[in-house]
Amino acid sequence: MEAHDVAPSTPEAGRGLDPIHPGSGRGDGLLKRIGAALAAVALFIAKLGAKAKLLLFALPKLKVFTTSASMLVSIVAYQLIFGWLFSVGFVLLLLLHELGHVFQLRREGVKASAPMFIPFLGAVISAKSMGDDAAAEARVGLAGPILGSIATLIPLGVWLATGSHFWQALAFIGFFLNLFNLIPVLPLDGGRAMAALSPWVWLVGLAGLIALVFFFPSPIVLLILLLGGMESWRRWKMRNTPEGRAYHRIPARTRALVAAVYLVLIVALALGVSATHLPRGLSDV
Repeated sequence: MEAHDVAPSTPEAGRGLDPIHPGSGRGDGLLKRIGAALAAVALFIAKLGAKAKLLLFALPKLKVFTTSASMLVSIVAYQLIFGWLFSVGFVLLLLLHELGHVFQLRREGVKASAPMFIPFLGAVISAKSMGDDAAAEARVGLAGPILGSIATLIPLGVWLATGSHFWQALAFIGFFLNLFNLIPVLPLDGGRAMAALSPWVWLVGLAGLIALVFFFPSPIVLLILLLGGMESWRRWKMRNTPEGRAYHRIPARTRALVAAVYLVLIVALALGVSATHLPRGLSDV
């Protein structure tokens, strides 16, 4: 039915009810209100985006990103899996491992940040370099597992004295953490140590990591594989440049010492992992 079929029959009945025609202005009120609402929403989003941008730039300066705060966040995250006491012990072992790197970097004359903890990914430190040459990089890389292994002797000793499965499990995770970091692939500590030996060892480490991903799928191992692959490829391309040859030119005695420390750590940590391995179902953690 068209509009003219329902027009009022008397002038009085139709007074003030002029038909709505396109462009008459009466039908534009709703569109204007919708447009105003959309403009208000757009303005709100723009202001929210500006505040989010400001917050993004301010985040690195906030105290929530200090070492102690990031440790607390990690403890809260890990306790969802391990419980409070074990999470505290685990994070402290991580802290001492990272402090080994920090101390050695500063001994090499490199300014290093305090450790920053990332839940389920461990902890990181930032520095402009790993030292003047591959020998310094190896020392920095090995310092973490050395101090971390010494720290793990504490829960090991308590376990041997008390027989508590809690301390046994904590010792196991400490030994395993440091042993895993000695896989000879960048950016792990073992890859740093191999910088003083031969870049060819990185290829062996990558092959081992690929096998580990295949047989024991893990997002963390896959992430390390991707990062390690990119870093190894970058370093491999630079190995024959004048800068690369100078960086890796270190005395044979230093290479032998790095290799000896690396092998001793591998053997000692493997024995520690084996001795503290807790059979499934036996735990009072």
